[in-house]
Amino acid sequence: MWWRNPGTAVRNGGVRGIPAEQDDHPDMTLHLLSGLVVVASATLFIAFTVLVFAKPATAERFLAGFASSARTHFAEQIFRVLLGGSLVIYSSAMWQTDIFQLFGWIIVVSSVTLMLFPWQWHHRLGKKILPVMIQYMRLYAICVFALGAVLLCAVLAPQLKGAV
Repeated sequence: MWWRNPGTAVRNGGVRGIPAEQDDHPDMTLHLLSGLVVVASATLFIAFTVLVFAKPATAERFLAGFASSARTHFAEQIFRVLLGGSLVIYSSAMWQTDIFQLFGWIIVVSSVTLMLFPWQWHHRLGKKILPVMIQYMRLYAICVFALGAVLLCAVLAPQLKGAV
């Protein structure tokens, strides 16, 4: 399974640094949930790319909704903190651990910082950036696809290494 690394399972009987006898430990559950969040986020990034190319008007409306109200601003930041925290936690089981751990911390810190400022500032910034994003939406979607693909590869690479 994608959350188990066959190489470490042989050595210590458990998931990346967690012995088999502690597999039901809360840390194991948090590790598994973090992996699920990373994989789900990567899948959503890829799905967004499909949406951009299949239904660009729908994708444009979706992007226009970001930071349009206090509710959407905080919902966006909570999802970002969830992804960033999951990357920090799960990075130890991913390819290029240090890079993804740093990336996770950058997401968490930037999201918390945005939550500390009035949401209207984020909204004003979004109003300035949105026309450019819409103009280059396909390029943006390709970058989002690349991020999703790299995240999936980073999660799966340690597992595939032991299988080959």
